[in-house]
Parts: sequence; C-alpha cells; structure tokens
Amino acid sequence: MTSYLDQDITYLKGVGPNRAKLLNAELGIRTIGDLLHTYPFRHEDRTKIHRICDLTEGMQNIQLRGRIVSITKQGEGPKRRLVASFTDGTGYVQLVWFRVSKHLETMYKVDVDYQVFGEPKPFGHYFSIAHPEMEELAKVINRPLLRMQPVYHSTERLDRAKITSKLINELVANAFEKLPTALPEVFPPALLQEHHLVSHHQAIRDIHFSQNAQAVADAKHRLKFEELFFLQLSILQYNRQRKVDYEGWLFPRVGRLFNDFYAHHLPFSLTEAQKRVIKEVHADLRSGRQMNRLLQGDVGSGKTMVATLVALLALDNGFQACIMAPTEILAEQHYKGISAQLEPLGLRVELLTGTVKGKRRKAVLEGIARGEVQIVVGTHALIEPTVTFLNLGLVVIDEQHRFGVKQRAALWAKNTRPPHILVMTATPIPRTLAMTVYGDLDVSVIDQLPPGRKPIETRHYRTSQRHLLHQLIDAELRKGRQAYFVYPLIDENEKLDLLALEQGYEAVRKAFHEWKVGRVHGKMKPIEKEEAMREFSTYETQILVSTTVIEVGVNVPNASVMVIENAERFGLAQLHQLRGRVGRGAEQSYCILVTKDNLAETTRQRMEIMVETTDGFVIAEADMKFRGPGDLDGTAQSGLPFDLKIAHLVGDTALMAEAREAAARILETDATRQTPQYAPIWRELNRLRQEQQNYSSIS
Repeated sequence: MTSYLDQDITYLKGVGPNRAKLLNAELGIRTIGDLLHTYPFRHEDRTKIHRICDLTEGMQNIQLRGRIVSITKQGEGPKRRLVASFTDGTGYVQLVWFRVSKHLETMYKVDVDYQVFGEPKPFGHYFSIAHPEMEELAKVINRPLLRMQPVYHSTERLDRAKITSKLINELVANAFEKLPTALPEVFPPALLQEHHLVSHHQAIRDIHFSQNAQAVADAKHRLKFEELFFLQLSILQYNRQRKVDYEGWLFPRVGRLFNDFYAHHLPFSLTEAQKRVIKEVHADLRSGRQMNRLLQGDVGSGKTMVATLVALLALDNGFQACIMAPTEILAEQHYKGISAQLEPLGLRVELLTGTVKGKRRKAVLEGIARGEVQIVVGTHALIEPTVTFLNLGLVVIDEQHRFGVKQRAALWAKNTRPPHILVMTATPIPRTLAMTVYGDLDVSVIDQLPPGRKPIETRHYRTSQRHLLHQLIDAELRKGRQAYFVYPLIDENEKLDLLALEQGYEAVRKAFHEWKVGRVHGKMKPIEKEEAMREFSTYETQILVSTTVIEVGVNVPNASVMVIENAERFGLAQLHQLRGRVGRGAEQSYCILVTKDNLAETTRQRMEIMVETTDGFVIAEADMKFRGPGDLDGTAQSGLPFDLKIAHLVGDTALMAEAREAAARILETDATRQTPQYAPIWRELNRLRQEQQNYSSIS
C-alpha cells in the first residue's frame, strides 16, 4: 500500500507531466498519497431549494428556483454589467454579471424559470448574487438534486490551466479506484470506538465522495481528530523529552545587581502578579533544566520590567542576556527604557538593529563577543552569524509570534548549551489555544496593572457622530494631551493604503488646524519613522496619524486619545492592542472606535465588547468566537510541528482538548514505544516528522 501511495501522480489517469508539475507547484501534490489527502475546504449542499424571503446575511452558496422578470444593461465600456431581477414569489434578488460579453447578453430570457446557484450578499434593500450558475428549470426539474459537492482550493495558475475543483475530484476518484487495499489504519479499535471515529479509509472516501451530509461531518471529525492527535502527541512527547535532555545553565545567585536595582532604582513598586512571575522564573533558573517559559500580560502590565529583573539574575550569575523585538521601533524603545533604568548600575547595554552600521556596529559586536556588553537589545539582527556571545545565558523574545521558527532556532546556537528562554506576548491567548501554540512552554500570567493606572474609556462613534469625536479631542488637546489617529490597511494595494492614509492625514490637519499633525506608515524609511515618533514623543507634534505600524511598541504617556478609523475592519485582538497605546500615564485616556453608520449585527456586537471590557483575555475568547476557523491570520499556526490541512486551532478547540487527552494517555501508557497495538501510531508520527522538518522544540 505504501508504495502505491508514494507513486508520482504524473502517471495517474488524467494527469500527465504538465498537470503534475502545476499540481505540485500550486498545491504541493506530488504523490497519490498527497492527492488523497488534499481535502475539500467546503462542501456545497445542493440538497435544498431556499426561499428568497428566508435569505440572511452571511449565507454561503444557496439554490433558488424562480423566474427572471426583467433584464437591464447598466454602465459603459469596462464597467458595463447585466442586471436581472429574479423572483420566486416570496421576494426578489438581483442577479449580476460583470464584463458582459455579446454571448452573455442573449443567454438568459425574461419570463423563463431558472434554477440559480450562488452566494447572496446584501445590496441596498435586496440581496444580490454575482455571476450565478444558471440552468433552465425545465431541463432540471425531473433530475435528482445534486447533493454534497466538494470544493477544493485553487489558484490563478490552476484556473488558467482549467484544473478545476471538479477535475481535482475526478483525479481523486481515479486514484481511489486503483487502491489495492483499504487505506491503513493508525488507531487501535478501542480508540476508534471511544472517540466515535470512522476508519481512515472511510473518512478519506466520504470527505471526497459522500452524498450524505452526516457522512461528510463524520469524515471531517475523524480527519481533524487525527491531525490534532499527532500534533499534540508530538508536542507532549517533546515537552517530556526536553525536561530530561536539556540541561540548563544554573543561576543560583540573587546577587548585587538584582538586589541593588530592586532596593534602590525600581521606578515603581512591583505588583503582586509581577512578583509571582519573577518567583516562577527564578525557580526555573535554579532547577538545572533549561527554562522555556511564556509570559502573558496585557498591554501595560509590566512585562518589560520583569524581563529586566530576570536579565539582572543572568548577569549576577556571570551570563549575558539579549532581548529580541520584532520591530526597530520596539527594540529602540526597549533599549532606551532599559539602558536608562540600569544606568546607575554601570552596566553596558547596547542596541543592535539593521540601522546600527559602520564603526558603531563593529564596536557593539566586539563588545558582545568579549562579554563587555552585558545586555543587548535588538531585532532579528541578533541572530546573524556575525553576532557571537561570550556567554549567553538568557534570551527574551517579545511578541514571539512575529518571528519565524528558523529565526528563533538560530539563538540556540549562540552558546554551547541552549540559553534560558523567556517568551513575552501582549496578545492574550485563550488557554485552549495557548496549550497548542505554546504547548511546550510553561506559562506565567501577569493579570494586574500597575497601581495608579486608570482604565481606558472606550467609546463607539458612527461617522455621523464625528462632531462628538472632534469635541473630545479638542478638549484633550487643550489640556496639553496628545492623540493618535489610526487607519487600517484597507487594501493589499500599497498605493491605495497610502492614499487612504494621506486623505485621512489631510482631513485631520483641516479639522485640527491649530495643532501640529505628524504621520507615520510602513513605507517610510526607518530614519523618517524614527523622526516622526521622536517629534510626537517630545510634543513637537500633538496629533499622530498612522497605520497599524504603531500597534506594538509605542510608549507616549502624554497621549490620551486613540482614534481607530474604520474600526469594523480590525479584529478584536488588534483593536485591543491599539487601545493599549494610550492609558500609559496617570490621566484618564480614551479609545474611540469610528465606524460607518450601518453595521452588520456581528460587527455591532464586536464594538459593544470593546466598549464593555478592557480585559484582554475576555476579548481574546470573544475574538475566537467571532472570527471562527480559518481566520487567525496565520500567526497562531506558525511554528507548529506539522501543517494542519483540515483542523484549525481556533475553530476546533474542543476537539483539540479531546485529542490532547488521548495523546497524553498513550504517551503515559507507552512511553517506551513497545506496545504492539500502538506501533502504527509511532510509525505515523515518525513519518510526519520526516515529511516536515520538526522545529517544535524551539520556543
């Protein structure tokens, strides 16, 4: 069976060299096994005829039966379109075709009944379906309805080569038909029964070919469970092995540097949560095992101070520490803050980013190599081969999800024994997700804000209420405060994004002509961004218009208003991050969410949650519910041992917990891999690890 699954798809009926090359390049399909395990991303249910009066926003493709009552041609030239009014007696929808050809103009007739298939979207008082599939009802009325139709991912190149979703399904059928025996099963019968799983063979057959909705659901359940099971098994096994294999540098001393700073130079008293986390970290550093710890803390909770104190523990024990940040702005902010706080101790703290060049860079690199630089703060420049440490003992990684796994791996080679790792994130991660994204890390949480901080007041204004926004900002500016205006990345077209920002910049300048307005965006040169940020932080400008480049790492305590334009375009977690740029001083601060007047119900609910709570973990849980599977912008799945083809970390958290429990039991029962009934599981785990290079051991 293995040899058949490993066969090149070139020789499968319907493929050939050209299609094989395209399928490999575009979808990663090289073998028969790859093809069978290329799953449809959805199934179109053609078992039902909907009524127009029952259509609701958010529906995917649906079927209607009714009559075209009018057809009109609208627009000219490239903007020409054909619009048909269609009714089934319960209501009307508009059918729309763009880029109309002569043939299309004569294809459909008024007063003829059709079966229509497509996605309804709200458009004014009607629903509109663009480029629907159409068949005359007379031709299909006596034909049985199509049932569960699989839809596979495609690309522009595949579309041009006419490799359609239907063709992929036909190729899968050709491959499945030639199977010499049933596909091998990795799970023992008891596990299948306990978790109500169909066999692997049945799951593959039903995911591609079933005409029954329940069978498709059962197939998805089995395949998702299998993916999540092996993901969890790999993480749990590594976590167990790491605690045995990786010795850590011993940091037994709490010495002069830590005690002097703690007693005489702390800029504020630590919260009980910060003290608790430092104790947890110190226990790791004394254990003789390498620390691999995640520090979660909401914006403004004092994670950087914890990192600074932990770095002093490393220095007290004769080691160097480095702090790696995802952007130059954040790295420079960390450097300025930490170097200023530690100046009384006489330590050498240096900055290493892409903009540190020439003699300055050479001096910093030499200082690191000789051990004269005790703490270095930087970006991914820290992982370059030219950066060598005398004795690196601690690595702090801020906003770690922004770094690729290979980048983080390079830090492990900076000493003869892996340094201790402290990963920090201000992006609250629900426990169900954290146990996989950071499944091999111990977790600490700072769940208190420093004393004296007032909760940020969040308000939601529609476009028609902009006068209220202007009144609030004007009042704050007259108190000597400052304000941010943040615009979303509206389109992937950089020119359009920049245009939207420029228009916003001009509108703000016009509305607040008494005040100086700066701007910052991702296309500016680093030196220009730095200058714009410097002018804002020194009060040379009172308003800063920006894209989300300021989401992480901007600290201007005097700024008391954060205005987020087109807030409906942001996820809750990102809104929360942006909100955290204000409220960093003792004064009352405000976050204003500006949206269009007419909002979908789910968008209105999201805005309500932001207004009601500033608890990052509550917001993270809500974000998971609203965004659902397939929409975590990739960050959560980066760095996993295996790619997930059908399961999703956000949408399948309950199943993930079930799979984790099953994997933990098998690891406990058969830690030495000697039990015969579990042999197929261990073989499959090895196969998966060989297929995709395993970086799960890197935090």
